[in-house]
Amino acid sequence: MVVALAGVLIFRSCANDKRDKEILVENTMLIQQEITKVSKLIVTEGHFAEVYNYRDSQELFGSMIRANKKALVVVNAEVTVAYDLGKIGFHVDEAHKTLNILEIPEPEVKINPDFEYYDLTSDYFNQFSAEDHNKIKDNINASLSRKIEASSLKTNAENRLLSELAKFYVLTSSMGWTLTYKENPISDLDDLKLTNRKLIDQGHTIID
Repeated sequence: MVVALAGVLIFRSCANDKRDKEILVENTMLIQQEITKVSKLIVTEGHFAEVYNYRDSQELFGSMIRANKKALVVVNAEVTVAYDLGKIGFHVDEAHKTLNILEIPEPEVKINPDFEYYDLTSDYFNQFSAEDHNKIKDNINASLSRKIEASSLKTNAENRLLSELAKFYVLTSSMGWTLTYKENPISDLDDLKLTNRKLIDQGHTIID
């Protein structure tokens, strides 16, 4: 009788261990699938306008003759800020039931300008060249980049990214797992923002 009871207990213990391991494997696979399925790109779009005056003057025969050229360029640019979450770095610690977010890819800023030239004039000895057009585009792109940095575009993209990462907390929490970001425990979206801000101050994060 004792032997039979011991056998039943051992069988149930093994069955429970097997069931727990199966659940652990299923949860691990679910977490990995959800990270893979999450939005590949989180995109924030903005529109910027720029009016650019280009002038160039060349002296000929000393200062006797001056050859001029000028252009008025109006630019309407569509700017996108994106995170490729397919490149997110993570580690699933099955032993401690923890999802560790290790690395988040750099934001990708793309500027798509539409150039319209007005009042394009040049003297015979100072014609527009491909170099002039490239210089105009480079100067305008540099100006747009400064406007983007001064705008709220990147901040909006960061907030959307953090909101997306908060989904990982909901997923792990529902399964009794723990979420960490760069080894900092995360319990809600505010924790993500606070941890990210601390890491920015320390210069260790790439969400900036």
